[in-house]
Amino acid sequence: MNIHMFGVFESHTLRKLSFLVFLICILITLKNHNAETKNSLQTARMPPSDLASIFSQELTLFPKFGDPRSLEYDFYRNSCPSAEQIVRTMIRKLYTVRPDVAPALLRLLFHDCFIQGCDASVLLDAINGIRSEKDTPPNETLKGFDIIDSIKAELEAACPGIVSCADILVLAAREGVVLAGGPFYPLDTGRRDSSRAFPDAVTYGIPAPDEELRKILAAFSSRGFTERETVSLLGSHSIGVVHCNFFEDRLYNFQGTNRPDPSLDPGFLELLKSKCNNSDRTAPPESQISFNIPPQYSYDGSPSPSHSSSQSSSPEEPGMAMDYDGPGSNFGTLYYRSLLQGRGVLYSDQQLMAKEVTESWVRAYASENTLFRRDFAVTMMKLSNLQVLTAPWGLVRFNCSKVG
Repeated sequence: MNIHMFGVFESHTLRKLSFLVFLICILITLKNHNAETKNSLQTARMPPSDLASIFSQELTLFPKFGDPRSLEYDFYRNSCPSAEQIVRTMIRKLYTVRPDVAPALLRLLFHDCFIQGCDASVLLDAINGIRSEKDTPPNETLKGFDIIDSIKAELEAACPGIVSCADILVLAAREGVVLAGGPFYPLDTGRRDSSRAFPDAVTYGIPAPDEELRKILAAFSSRGFTERETVSLLGSHSIGVVHCNFFEDRLYNFQGTNRPDPSLDPGFLELLKSKCNNSDRTAPPESQISFNIPPQYSYDGSPSPSHSSSQSSSPEEPGMAMDYDGPGSNFGTLYYRSLLQGRGVLYSDQQLMAKEVTESWVRAYASENTLFRRDFAVTMMKLSNLQVLTAPWGLVRFNCSKVG
């Protein structure tokens, strides 16, 4: 009898202790959550120079997609110590003669990582009847392939067969962002290259410039991006030129109405019409678009004697500069403030104002550039880590446009 009563007492005591431990855990969790929220609000107001030290903490605010644990910071420190410096030097040299290198590489990175991950599959040429991602409608106007090839050639001369095309692309895009006035963000390396392209996935995987917000958010969500991250990532549209054929329908025949898009600011509508007349245009195929780098720079900054400097620039399609207030304006600020005024160039951009939660982030980034820069940097790190290939999967191509 005493033994039975002792057993009941012990069981009752254990239940109380378990419940007490449970309450303590809840209190600790709430305390940590409040502290994290407070820290997040404080760091949103830190100057950009202070942000590098908190990147590792801020990453916890954005759930990871995929598992890039095999990537390492300074992965090539032993096998090719000068790798990142070579990329940085070449992009900086090219930027002095072709500032459009920055938006070109940023767009190239997005079109690579958004389809089957950051594996440099977008760089592959078609061969033996096998289609290339370059030949799909969303990718026909991509530029910058020759830039990646130039950097790869320099790296092959310094460290043969070591640095992947996938790593070159993410590093080059990062340098372009910084030169265009965007934030610096640290990148792990060690990506490997895909052995095949995914043209079918591109056709339906890249959001169109006239896409409705619902579909845009669904496309980003399927790759692990929240609404906040989607709004911040679209801030990349702060730079570059949008060709008229991507938004001309908004000016003259919006959704088959034979009238302009009513959401466009009237003054901005007239500005866009001055850039684009009402005629059918098709963008030139990628084979006719070249950066025509004059001349190719080697790692030490001297021109390469094997590259001709007499190339002429190919004609560019008319379009609208996204930084239409002039280069050097705050990266992101003009873009979000333009959306608040109904002055988004692309319909898909203006659609960010169509939902309360995305509109709230547009307003936040328009008024707090430091917040945008922090969020954009962290989201670019996430984009650059999407579904990466690491050893033993994938390979390191000797030529970025070919597998062999």
